[in-house]
Amino acid sequence: MPPLPFARRRATHEGMTQPDFSFETEARARGFARIAGVDEVGRGPLAGPVVAAAVILDPAAIPEGLNDSKKLSETRRNALLARIEATAQVGLGAASVAEIDRHNILRASHIAMCRAIDALPLRPDFLLIDGNLIPRDLALPARAIVKGDSRSVSIAAASIVAKIRRDCVMRDLAQHFPGYGWDRNAGYPTKSHKDALRNLGVTPHHRRSFKPVHNILYQEENPTP
Repeated sequence: MPPLPFARRRATHEGMTQPDFSFETEARARGFARIAGVDEVGRGPLAGPVVAAAVILDPAAIPEGLNDSKKLSETRRNALLARIEATAQVGLGAASVAEIDRHNILRASHIAMCRAIDALPLRPDFLLIDGNLIPRDLALPARAIVKGDSRSVSIAAASIVAKIRRDCVMRDLAQHFPGYGWDRNAGYPTKSHKDALRNLGVTPHHRRSFKPVHNILYQEENPTP
């Protein structure tokens, strides 16, 4: 199957760009009816799972204002989530800390993406994947799109769903492991999180393969004489 041509992004009045439906329209023109955008959240944190979402938008009911979740306020993300879940098909998937440490974060992210796709109520026939790689386990036709959450509304919707769901997981974990600030930093390596890691130690939810965590464990096992 020949690659789809690159789509142009829509320019806003501020000179910025927003995701649009161009990639989806091109795929539909080639006969694909159910196009899912797929994105993950949580590659960079020191703790917690990586979470992915897959979203099939209804072309007749695309929520206004979809964008990369990182560019939206929490209030705006939550409002869009309600509209996405009311009008679109949504699947969620995750890869655990143990899987991240067993494989690597890229492989774990792809595992989470495949699980999200499998969780969709309807099986898609084409996938738009955020990033520059297509997960190797996919049996469906797919296209990788660099910075896809800023270019495709379907991927943007997936980024919003994944971001909110992962933040909920981290807020729940923060109740059981106070002191690390996961309800505020979502497990990312902020200064306060790294300070807490040194002062309170490593939890079962920290990624031992990540350097800051690995270094602390090494120091505990090999204390300076």
